[in-house]
Amino acid sequence: MSTSDTYDALLDHYRRVSNVRHADGMLMWDQQTMMPAGGTPARAEQRSTLSAVRHDLLTADELGALLDEADEAHLDDERRAVVREIRRQHERAVRVPDELVEEISRVESSAHEAWVEAKAEDDFDALAPTLERIVELYRERAEHLDPEKHPFEAIYEDSEPHLPLSTVEEIFAQLKETLVPLIDDIRAAEELPTPFGGTYDEASQLALSEDALDLVGYDWNRGRLDTSAHPFTFGTQFDCRVTTRVDEDDPLAALTSTIHEFGHATYNLGLPQEHYATPLGESGSHGVHESQSRFFENHVGRSKAFWEGFVGTVNDRLGTDTTAEAGYAAVNRVKPDNVIRVEADELTYHLHILVRFETEKALLGGDIEVSEVPAVWNEKMEEYLGVRPETDAEGCMQDIHWTAGYLAAFQNYTVGSVLAAQLDAAMRAELDDVDALIRDGEFAPVHEFLAENVHRRGRRYPTDELVVEATGEPLSADAFCDYATTKFGSLYDL
Repeated sequence: MSTSDTYDALLDHYRRVSNVRHADGMLMWDQQTMMPAGGTPARAEQRSTLSAVRHDLLTADELGALLDEADEAHLDDERRAVVREIRRQHERAVRVPDELVEEISRVESSAHEAWVEAKAEDDFDALAPTLERIVELYRERAEHLDPEKHPFEAIYEDSEPHLPLSTVEEIFAQLKETLVPLIDDIRAAEELPTPFGGTYDEASQLALSEDALDLVGYDWNRGRLDTSAHPFTFGTQFDCRVTTRVDEDDPLAALTSTIHEFGHATYNLGLPQEHYATPLGESGSHGVHESQSRFFENHVGRSKAFWEGFVGTVNDRLGTDTTAEAGYAAVNRVKPDNVIRVEADELTYHLHILVRFETEKALLGGDIEVSEVPAVWNEKMEEYLGVRPETDAEGCMQDIHWTAGYLAAFQNYTVGSVLAAQLDAAMRAELDDVDALIRDGEFAPVHEFLAENVHRRGRRYPTDELVVEATGEPLSADAFCDYATTKFGSLYDL
C-alpha cells in the first residue's frame, strides 16, 4: 500500500471512531436537556453500546497495522501529528478491557439521574453506592492504563496528555501564594455593591443570554441555547450547542455561564471543517478548551469594556437602571463566603478547584473512601475559603462531573484560566485597543486572533507546544497573577 493509501485508510478508520463518539455525545446532550427521566434505562444501554463500538474500533488490529505502516512512511509534520494523536488513543484503548469500557458507560449513564435525585433530596447516602462504583471502575481503569503511576495521574492524562501534572501543581502553588493574601485583603475591604437585588424571571434572563450570544458572535445556524441542571456545551464545527442555568435571584449567573459556554462553542465551531472527524479537526486538551471559555467569561464578560457596551441591553431585559460601573463592580464581586463553584468569582474560584483536585487525588489513590468525601470536602472548604457548606447538596454533590465520568479533570479549569490570561496578554500585544473592540461589540479581530492561534490548529501541537506557539511563552500563572492583582487591586482600592 502506498504512503497516500495508508494515510487515507488510517483517516477513514479514525473517522468512524470520531463519528461514534460524536453520536454518543449527542445522546448525552439529549439526556441532559430534552429526554424524559423515564428514558434513562434505555439510554444507558444505548450509550454503553456506542462506547463498546468506539472501543472496538480504537483497539482493532487493523488500526494498529495502519499506524505501524504510517510510522514507516515519509509524512509531513501535519500528518505526523495526526498519526501521533491516533496512536496515543489506540495505545490507551488497547490497555483497557472491552467489558470495563461498557460497564463504565452503563454506570455513568444511570448515574446522571442518581445525582439529580440525590442532590434534590440532599441525600449523599443515596448517591454513595453509585459514586463508589464509579471510583472503583476508574481505579481499575487506571491500573490497566499504567500500574506504575498514581491512579489520579493515569486518569489525568486522558484530558491533558501532553502537560505534565507537575506543571499543574506548580501553577496551584503559585496561585495559592498570590491569591490567598489577596483574598484576605479583599475580605477586609469594603464590599462592592450590587444593583441586582430582587428576582428576575427565566424568560427575561434567557432573552438576555441570547442577546449576549448575538453580541459575541454565536452562529445560530450551527447552534442553540437550552437550560440544564449544570451548564455545558457539546458539538462539532457543524453543530455546537450551549446550555445555561437560571437562578431567579442572580441574573449574573446565567449571563456569565452563557458567555463561558460560548467560549467552548466558538472553539468547536472554529475548528477546520475540512478536517472534521480527524485530529486536525478536533479541539486540543481540556485545559486548552477551558482557556477559551474562561477567556470569554472573564476577559470579555467580566470586563469593564463589555459592561460599557452592554449595560443598556441588561437594563432593557431586566428592567433595571444600573450603570456600567455598577454592573462591572457587581459581576466582579469577590465572595469568599460562597460555597458554589459555578457562582464563584475569578479569585476564589481556584480555591474551589483546589478542594476538588486534592479530594479527587486522595479518592482515586485510595487515601480516602467515598463515605469520607463529605467530611473531607467540608474541612478543605474551611481551610481554603473559611466557610463550610450547610448541606452536601451545596457541598460535595454540587457538581455533575464525578457521575459524568470527568474524574481527575477539575484542574483543567485552572489550567484554562491561566492560559486565558496568557492569551489575553498576547492578544493585547498584537491588537490595537482590545477594550475598544469589546466595548463596540467588534469581536471579529478577537475571534481571528483565537482562531489563528488556537482553533484552526486542531491537535497539530501538543498542549505545551501550542501554548508557546500561541503566546510566545511556556504555560505559567504569571500573566494571571499580574492580571488579577491589577484588576482587583483597582476594584477594591488596595
